Amino acid sequence: MSYLLAFDAGTGSVRAVLFDTKGTQIGVAQKEWIHVADEKHPGSMDFDYTENWQLILSCVEQLLQKTNIDPKDIKAISATSMREGFVLYDKKGQEIWACANVDARATEEVKYLKTLDADIEKKIYHLSGQTFALGALPRLLWLKNHKPDIYKQATSLTMINDWILYKLSGQLQVDPSNGCTTGIFDVKTRQWKTEIADICGIKTNLFPAVNEAGTILGNVTENVSRETNLSQATVVVSGGGDAQMATVGVGAIHANQTVISGGSFWQQTINIQEPLTDADGHLRINCHAVPNVWQIETIAFNPGLAMRWFRDAFCQLEQTEAILSGRDVYELLEEQAKDVPIGSHGIIPIFSDTMNYMSWRHAAPSFINLSLDPLKSGKKELFKSLQENATLITLGNLQLIKEKIGFYPSEVIFAGGASKGKLWSQTLADVLGVTVKIPIVKEAAALGTALYAGVGAGLYPTIQEGVQSIIEWDRIHIPNMENHQKYQDIYQTWKQVYKEQLKLADAGLTTHMWKAPGL
Repeated sequence: MSYLLAFDAGTGSVRAVLFDTKGTQIGVAQKEWIHVADEKHPGSMDFDYTENWQLILSCVEQLLQKTNIDPKDIKAISATSMREGFVLYDKKGQEIWACANVDARATEEVKYLKTLDADIEKKIYHLSGQTFALGALPRLLWLKNHKPDIYKQATSLTMINDWILYKLSGQLQVDPSNGCTTGIFDVKTRQWKTEIADICGIKTNLFPAVNEAGTILGNVTENVSRETNLSQATVVVSGGGDAQMATVGVGAIHANQTVISGGSFWQQTINIQEPLTDADGHLRINCHAVPNVWQIETIAFNPGLAMRWFRDAFCQLEQTEAILSGRDVYELLEEQAKDVPIGSHGIIPIFSDTMNYMSWRHAAPSFINLSLDPLKSGKKELFKSLQENATLITLGNLQLIKEKIGFYPSEVIFAGGASKGKLWSQTLADVLGVTVKIPIVKEAAALGTALYAGVGAGLYPTIQEGVQSIIEWDRIHIPNMENHQKYQDIYQTWKQVYKEQLKLADAGLTTHMWKAPGL
């Protein structure tokens, strides 16, 4: 039997997921991780590459023990990760600095760049599809200003998934689907655009080779083989960004297919045939993991992390019951919430806003319009309201895309951890008013990554043939259009309340959940 191993390094955890060549998930090992802020630098989010590599090694050890397979039967390995987070290396190839995805320490640097040219961000956006909000440019300038010794030592930059592959194979490189999120890419050519770095005063020698997903980088090194028992015969293959790989993992490799990826963050992506940027800069434009395909992307911040916070803060009894019964804690919470009426008795969660890539910020996290009636504002009502909130943000983002390009999907594919929830999936269908398809394999980013590993190893002739032979559907949710009409009104109310809550944060009376550097 042949197997494929995918590493999925998300915002909240890292997973090692093993598949057979038919796309069946054989085993998974997961470790939660956190990205610690440096108290000296507000908005910072450091990526601890030393500790996190040990967590990855632990995942491999746990996975091999659980599955009891012969490591020699793993034919190929690839990796996906949160986008935007990156790692810097010195001339010896040693890591010297890294940050996670929503690091926002570079406020003053963004302000400085805008003093050079009031339109600099828009000019870079139309070249790269990216703004300063999540891109690498302000952070690199921050490093130049605040940690000059590290900046001077830096000779290479990779994304976090490429860092994993480098640790496995010894090959420094990036792929277009994640590399483009630095904002230093020409989105049309899918290659580095060093002129962008030069405009911003960043040195131009940081950029390694670009390899499309599915390219063989080498084999598992002797050192890694000794640490993990992985075979040196196993090839290591270029991967991609998690949202793009998730779309591959659910078969969305053609134009106009729409995917909602429900993880720590939620991404709404629509495949397009050419990288057309939005005149107002509201929408993000990325390279797809599939060559000659691009994506419009909108993002909801933290729906999965908000749900995890709710679980850990308020659901100890359900967690204990889940352990004793062997069931998933979220399944138990969905059972409690299934009869909560549409709108959760008027509770309005305030977490992520809809997408505004040029002025991206979010109000202070809160629940608005709570009742003192415990039967209307209890645990199950708050849980249901969080689920509804994630889907309402998704609706807003898809409506934004419709305003810009005139396209609204007739169906969406829902993947990621949130799609395990049957109540959440049906709520998504009701809110959007379209059919929602759930793939059998919920670890979509990992499956897409494994498919590309298989392409690299020659187990699938092309990614198209790999997808066609593997993707199957678990269930399909048909919208209740009566509920949809109710949610249209609820969305308008939420939108107005959010606008007022954002004013409070902008005035400094409350604290933004997150805001882009320079705002």
